[in-house]
Amino acid sequence: MHLIALIAGMICCMAVALDAFQTIILPRRPAGRLRITRAFFILTWAPWRALAPRIGNMKTREQAYSVYGPLSLLLLLLVWALLLLVGFALFFFAMGSPFADAMHATQASWFARFETDLYVSGTTLFTLGLGDVVPRALPARALIITESGVGLGLVALVIGYVPVLYQAFSRREVSVALLDARAGSPPTSTELLRRHAFEGGDKALTVLLVEWERWSAEILESHISYPILCYYRSQHDNQSWLSALVAVLDSCALLISIMEGTPARQAQLTFAMARHALIDLGHVFHQEANAKRAEAQDRLPEAEFARLCEVLGDIGMRMCGDPASANRLRTIRVLYEPHAIALSEYLRMPLPTWIPEPSAKDQWKTIARLRSEAEAVLQGGVVSDHASAVRLHDLEH
Repeated sequence: MHLIALIAGMICCMAVALDAFQTIILPRRPAGRLRITRAFFILTWAPWRALAPRIGNMKTREQAYSVYGPLSLLLLLLVWALLLLVGFALFFFAMGSPFADAMHATQASWFARFETDLYVSGTTLFTLGLGDVVPRALPARALIITESGVGLGLVALVIGYVPVLYQAFSRREVSVALLDARAGSPPTSTELLRRHAFEGGDKALTVLLVEWERWSAEILESHISYPILCYYRSQHDNQSWLSALVAVLDSCALLISIMEGTPARQAQLTFAMARHALIDLGHVFHQEANAKRAEAQDRLPEAEFARLCEVLGDIGMRMCGDPASANRLRTIRVLYEPHAIALSEYLRMPLPTWIPEPSAKDQWKTIARLRSEAEAVLQGGVVSDHASAVRLHDLEH
């Protein structure tokens, strides 16, 4: 029995050490399917995403999804601590429980002795050092010193790990929030292009795509190293990092395949980086099979494509009018849409539509009308006080 306890203790401690190293310290995609972190997310996220849709209220349901990310971080750290505690307790048990314990005599049952081992391991790992149970052998004393060092190291890792996560989360969400004014909420490619249909808009759109090329590279670096960040949801229910990324990919696909203008070159660079991040994140969560099945889904049917061309034509966007434009767009969509759909279904984050739904309270339209009126005045036009008052009332409400 002592040999079995020794082997089991080694498995527990080595598994935690390897998993913590890959999850926290190693700055690249964790390798291997038999990992504690992967098993933890499989056992917790699957029932969580199965139960959350049963919540009728949308806001409450989104709140339930948003709780999972931070809660899973705490639970994962707790799982590591418990496995270390049990692992060192098994080491003590393999030594024959060499402790002087007033509560249990030397001839106590193996269960009582293992209870003492667990108690000693817990007080040592969490550096309590009560001293009511004293080791009687030199190897046990050495092991206690080792475990106390591991406990301090675990605390240091937690102190260093959590701020890194939240700094990466904050950087990610700043760009997602900024996209609200540029592409609507939730963001769509059509709205992004529509809001850049002004004189000099090509340059502004190119700058935006440069920013999102860098954002995609940061996502690729941070979320591959710390996949738990993918479960962290945005502050607002109608925003998410995945919908923002797909909206930018949709915009790049339009600029590359059917639009004319200078942003097309930068769109190719942004598309390549954003697609790279999307596919690699799908590999982290092993969504290859789901992405293959998602190839049959179509986010932009022919009727919707015709309406999209009509919307873009109404805002004065220059488009390639050849019949093959739809085929070019379909070809480029296949490169990323199945992976986006697979991640959307796994993370329960809805993807953006191509054309925004009409909104009764579109603040952007109200602001744009006010600006148009101001420009009309500057150019010698006349705007009635009543019309301005109506626009101001719309903006306030």
